[in-house]
Amino acid sequence: MSDPTPIPLRVAIVDDEALARAIVREYLGAEAGVEIVAECENGFEAVKAVSELRPDLLFLDVQMPKLNGFEVLELVGREVAVIFTTAYDEYALRAFDVHAVDYLLKPFGADRLTEALGRARARLARREPVDPVALAASARPAGASTRVLVRDGPRVHVIPMDKIEYVQAQDDYVSFRSEGKDYLKDQTMAEVEASLDATKFVRIHRSYVLNLARLARVELDARENRIAVLTDGRRLPVSRSGYQRLTERLGA
Repeated sequence: MSDPTPIPLRVAIVDDEALARAIVREYLGAEAGVEIVAECENGFEAVKAVSELRPDLLFLDVQMPKLNGFEVLELVGREVAVIFTTAYDEYALRAFDVHAVDYLLKPFGADRLTEALGRARARLARREPVDPVALAASARPAGASTRVLVRDGPRVHVIPMDKIEYVQAQDDYVSFRSEGKDYLKDQTMAEVEASLDATKFVRIHRSYVLNLARLARVELDARENRIAVLTDGRRLPVSRSGYQRLTERLGA
């Protein structure tokens, strides 16, 4: 029997297929205490909806164009509980690795959705915190990435890796420098290094990871400190260990 006074839930449905959204909407319509505040057909719309409407829960498809479900979760996971919906069972273990509330394998029935809603209400009642750094690490596939996703309110910036000039540590954030602009992201330098192609990027300093394609030369300043001079004239410090890594990478 359903709880007569369930915790109210504001829900957003995210799926690129209209029929899949309609099925979830129909099932939710029979659930007490549920308000559907948004329906999104891609990941960019989902990020915007989370930023502007603040739903409690996302029903989130995994395979979508532009941004997949795991990438959406990396961008919004601190702010909203997530139930993944997908036709592919190979994503199940990974869904729980990224702290999803539940995983609904299509086609699923109304009873299974009710069960997932119960789990979501229990999670929200416990107010379990999610570590955004751990979440991002779990959400990102192993190996070098081809792009960086940076959220700026309702907007998402997609930065191709080859457009990144360097990455700089800034307190609890990192800043990606690309095409004359800086993009701030809640991430660690160690995590950044793990996501970059080690043949193209090198840690030259505790606070800097450099795209080797942007390096013009290394020179000494007036105090005999090594400085990386970039192709645009920008100058970055090079530590002793960073210089060793740099020369090894360049084959010097």
